[in-house]
Amino acid sequence: MNVMELFSLKNKVALVTGGAGNYGRSITEGLGEAGATVVIASRNLETIEKTAAGFRTKGLDVHGMQADQADTASVLTLEENIQKQFGRLDIFVNNAVSRPMKGYAAPIEQFDESMKVNATGMMFILREMTDLIIRSGGGSVINISSMMGMYAPIYSNYEGIRGMGDIAPDYCFHNAGLIMLSRFMAKTHAGKNIRFNTVSPGGLFNNQPEKFVENYCKKVPLERMANNDDIKGLIVLLASDAGAYINGENILIDGGLNA
Repeated sequence: MNVMELFSLKNKVALVTGGAGNYGRSITEGLGEAGATVVIASRNLETIEKTAAGFRTKGLDVHGMQADQADTASVLTLEENIQKQFGRLDIFVNNAVSRPMKGYAAPIEQFDESMKVNATGMMFILREMTDLIIRSGGGSVINISSMMGMYAPIYSNYEGIRGMGDIAPDYCFHNAGLIMLSRFMAKTHAGKNIRFNTVSPGGLFNNQPEKFVENYCKKVPLERMANNDDIKGLIVLLASDAGAYINGENILIDGGLNA
């Protein structure tokens, strides 16, 4: 098959949770540019519909739907709406994340709240969308983790910066678990024409303080932070036939920081 055909997502339906966030927008754009019909979902329907409309002005086939990952009824409604409107689901990018815990010493109730969304809620939506993809004939699930699910924080990046450096442990905890869960799902659903992979990005530039950017980039062999295009190609690879033999993997995107 021609390599451009391998990367094509024409006639594929993709779901991206957290589609209005920084990585979510880049992922949605990449899938849409590769030809997919993309559903983006988040709790705020007004925001997600506005985001989808912005993509449609660029000629991309993007639709917004409301979903609260912590609410099982909301997830089931999302699944039902995708089935009703598009008749199938081929790709699920599991990207939504909540960050209620604000630091190491935050009230433990915030850890519990985080787990409700990022562990229990995430497992439920992952299981439901997996079943929908299998019923549709198979496809690809891409879980978005973080380099902080693989490596401990580099506290020296925050030296000299007020208000940064108090890392919340829940974020590291659930992202590490997500990497192993992808491997579990790959083995559990063997023979069902579905692949599960994880992407662990780090260092996305988001107008952080100049001192942080300086500290960070000194440690990165590429001497820069990630930009909005850096994740797009990998997502399309894992979603498409170009990545048809990649399964159960975790791919780190950090510019060589942890090499």
